[in-house]
Amino acid sequence: MIKILLVEDHMVVRNGIKLLLESQDGFEVVGEASNGKEALQFLSSNPSPDIVLTDISMDEMDGLELLQVLNKQYNSIKVVILSMLNQINYVIEAFESGLAGYLVKNVGYHELLFGLNHIANGGRYMSEEIAMILLDQVRSGQGYAQLPGELHADFDISERELEVLKLIAEGYTNIEIADKIFLSKRTVEGHRQNLIDKAGVKNTAHLVKFAFERGILNY
Repeated sequence: MIKILLVEDHMVVRNGIKLLLESQDGFEVVGEASNGKEALQFLSSNPSPDIVLTDISMDEMDGLELLQVLNKQYNSIKVVILSMLNQINYVIEAFESGLAGYLVKNVGYHELLFGLNHIANGGRYMSEEIAMILLDQVRSGQGYAQLPGELHADFDISERELEVLKLIAEGYTNIEIADKIFLSKRTVEGHRQNLIDKAGVKNTAHLVKFAFERGILNY
């Protein structure tokens, strides 16, 4: 049973999502909140859910602020944003802060359920609409504001490193990558660190962003 805390300030929307999820086997809505502060109050006195499904735009504490707090204090909880906002800057900021999934509110019924199941089983997910916007920007050559030192003149990587990079971008862990391409976990960790060093970035989220911007993952 996937236990979900719903954080949404519009009661009609929240009730609709709750009815949808509870009509499915395998989902249980264990709590509701209208903003991030209420969500934290719930978590302080109740067992942690598997997933917090939250909007971004809310009074008191918005979804991005809630994500940052949960990432520090409740890092076993997977956070999924369900929002009307489809701007890529929000998506990137959220994933860099530890987000597990980003869905837009016009997402289809089946995609919502698929995404939540995938995330509950350890994956990461962004809705088709977000993925297509990102792909269109990559194809058109539009970049994003880059962090100092993020671009190196050379980004010479091996076929094996590229294989690892693609799996990292798909959200696989080091252990899962090791199992998929028959390497040791330590070797995968080494490849990941080499990629970060070669790209001149700070972490894995920035590595994936860098690779998309440079067209390395445009496949």
